[in-house]
Amino acid sequence: MLQLTIVMPCYNEGTRIYRNLIETMTQVERFCSSFRILVVNDGSTDETESEVKRAMSQDSRIGLITYSKNRGKGYAVRRGIKHAQSEYVAFLDSDLELPPYLLEHFIKRMVEGQEGIKKPVGIIIGSKMHKDSQVEYPPLRKIMSMGYYVFLKLLFGLKLKDTQTGIKMFKTDTAQTISKYSRSKGYSFDIEMLAIAEKIAKSGKYPAGDYEIEEMPVVVNFSRNKSDRSKIKISSILNMVRDSFRIKMYVSKLKV
Repeated sequence: MLQLTIVMPCYNEGTRIYRNLIETMTQVERFCSSFRILVVNDGSTDETESEVKRAMSQDSRIGLITYSKNRGKGYAVRRGIKHAQSEYVAFLDSDLELPPYLLEHFIKRMVEGQEGIKKPVGIIIGSKMHKDSQVEYPPLRKIMSMGYYVFLKLLFGLKLKDTQTGIKMFKTDTAQTISKYSRSKGYSFDIEMLAIAEKIAKSGKYPAGDYEIEEMPVVVNFSRNKSDRSKIKISSILNMVRDSFRIKMYVSKLKV
């Protein structure tokens, strides 16, 4: 059985995706001998799919799920999680602003928890607000992140400092159970998954620790150029706020 599946959602990553996949392979094989990268091409309209296939021809550990209609990051991540056949599953943003080598510490913590060295944990999330994180990106992004953090803290009351950083790892069974209840397709899927995890943990129906969440530090290097920054628009922020209210209502009524 594979130890780790890395789900990498991507949309219009162009020629960058080939380079980033090769770099991910290089970093991950240094600490994990049994893994697979599963790229989910979320309806890209550029050369993303052909570039992923070019990377696949170089390394059989790269897999691809592709479809023609853009359905959103949340949908793409869930699609990848559904097809994971490994002990652990992680998802990682394809732009590599968060370096893949961070997963070494995540998986080490998972294994230690299972072996009883530390308190068991089934979910590990990267946190830009962890005291040991190294974060470099524009002031506007920092202000936006802090504002959304405060908003989510007030709305959901989770005991987490950062829910939105694009690197997370789960026990695969845990992730697949959460995904069965998840429905958010957009960028708000992170907070939905974590809110559902907390609700399942409180139900007492599953093993202790499987839905425990731990935050770990990250290194962030902002890599987008000016033309790419339009990917985060005011309309996207407003949609996330709207979706967050919907998720709050949905999770509050959810029976697990």
